[in-house]
Amino acid sequence: MSMRRRRRPNTQDAELDITSFMNLMIVLVPVLLLSLVFSQVRILNLQLPVLSEAEQAQDEQEPKILELVITPARLELNYPAGMSLKRFDVTDAGYDFAALSVYLQDLKLTFQQQGIEKNDIVLLLDPAIDYQTIVSAMDTVRSFKAVVAANLVDAELFPMISLGDAPAASDTKPQAAIGQAVGAKQ
Repeated sequence: MSMRRRRRPNTQDAELDITSFMNLMIVLVPVLLLSLVFSQVRILNLQLPVLSEAEQAQDEQEPKILELVITPARLELNYPAGMSLKRFDVTDAGYDFAALSVYLQDLKLTFQQQGIEKNDIVLLLDPAIDYQTIVSAMDTVRSFKAVVAANLVDAELFPMISLGDAPAASDTKPQAAIGQAVGAKQ
């Protein structure tokens, strides 16, 4: 006689074991957090606008203003305000910030030789100028790369930057050309 054993169905509910999953998360979460590259936020310090040209003319003791006018066609350096000092036309490669930096280094040296303590500049921007051009111009006028004791460091140029609107285009040549073309048709 063989006795057959009858298996009883298991009546206990199966428990969900998440211990191994929790162990995995304890290791994985810090590793993922440490491997993240957090976005870097750069702060560009700006100064409040300086006196207007009319107020500047009334008070002769005020220092002269160094201006960089940025238009879609050129970079123009003015010193004192409104008096053109140097013009950098836009080429196919874009704005010539390298030439501007070299010129500003020479200008800073000239100021130091004359005993003029100048560390501020006003950027006058055309409304069509894009953000990247503004940031590149600010980086160019703020400092330049210099080698000091075999180390590459940022040497100061004009770190106190103010922003303003560019004056209206004063070029009358395009308007005169339009007038002559209209006059020729009549």
